[in-house]
Amino acid sequence: MAGSTEQAFTVAVPDADLELLHKKLDLARLPDELEGAEWNYGVPLADIKRLVAYWKDSFDWRKAEAEINKLPMFTRDIEVDGFGTLNIHYVHQKSEVKNAIPLLFVHGWPGDFLEAKKILPILTAKSEEHPSFHVVSLSLPGFGFSEAPKKPGFAGRQYAEVFNKLMVALGYNEYVYQGGDWGHILGVHAVTHYGHTNIKAWHTNMPFYRAPKLFTNPLLFIGMLAIIFDTPTKTGLVNSMQWRTKGMGYYIEQATQPQTLGFSLSDSPVGLLAWIYEKLVTWSDKYPWTEDEVLEWISIYWFSRSGPAAAGRIYYEMTGQNQHDVMEGTKYSSVPLGASYFPRELVQLPKSWTSMLGNVKFEAQHDKGGHFAAYEQPEKLAGDLRNMYGKGGPVFGIVPGKNGYD
Repeated sequence: MAGSTEQAFTVAVPDADLELLHKKLDLARLPDELEGAEWNYGVPLADIKRLVAYWKDSFDWRKAEAEINKLPMFTRDIEVDGFGTLNIHYVHQKSEVKNAIPLLFVHGWPGDFLEAKKILPILTAKSEEHPSFHVVSLSLPGFGFSEAPKKPGFAGRQYAEVFNKLMVALGYNEYVYQGGDWGHILGVHAVTHYGHTNIKAWHTNMPFYRAPKLFTNPLLFIGMLAIIFDTPTKTGLVNSMQWRTKGMGYYIEQATQPQTLGFSLSDSPVGLLAWIYEKLVTWSDKYPWTEDEVLEWISIYWFSRSGPAAAGRIYYEMTGQNQHDVMEGTKYSSVPLGASYFPRELVQLPKSWTSMLGNVKFEAQHDKGGHFAAYEQPEKLAGDLRNMYGKGGPVFGIVPGKNGYD
């Protein structure tokens, strides 16, 4: 492409950075622990001792790095109105299928671009039985190997602008979108600004929006009175409220004073490990995390381009220092929407509320899976996308000239 700033990207952590990491691990001072605390106070001491020992003596970053570098990774300069140019990192896994559907996958926190690595071979596979996709999985600005914004105020509209300009620069003027966590929230913003014109349909594995109001959603509002008679919905709401009561301390801290926390995360690999490992375990559905998986995940943050502190600022910017909700500036869109419901997702609202997000065309309920659906249950999530966009699906052929089949 003429004038393209795209550059092939390879992860290459300097030896000096690895040496510093190991020095810090050797000097780590761990806290004490109350008898019988288990997970009630946070991550158990025994878990962190085990992981730190493995990190020091057994984890092979160079092996993990070599595997990551097998992915087709690139960087590209994206001009963001009012914020200058950001160099954005992304995986661009293309299918052999000429008419594959362009799909943008967007991660959240504490995730990264590698959340998509298990679904990449599934979605790009060629078959007469299901559609195929060209998948773009980016590192959000400030995450992984993307450059972080240098000025305050980088929020929903700016993220949406990055997404759309990246896809258009790759030749995908029309495409579909998938996300969970911040990927879901930013998807609402992206569809608000680029729905129909560029984003032809989208899918979420964390379907939530604002609660219905009497004058804007009267039927849904009145329907809340019947929730006490709907056991599954009631259970989901109870679980969601329990998480809001006991599990949102991280959110408040990152939405109000992320820089203060950032000093600890940037200086202590053990602190970073505990901060994120807690979420990997408690937000997933009994996923059997291996030491190598956990430490690769943490290492992406530790060796990230802008450092571990940068990623947490998204909470501050998206909430105006916790002064408004993350959906500020969004609105209902008639862009076709698909939703997958996993039983251990953090936010479980009445399914009828999903209609406030958009034009619901596809829904699927699963019996297993948590917050990191693409990583925990890649076959199920990819299967939902195939069913939504494939032949006989509710939005088959939604991207002109790109139906997913040869």
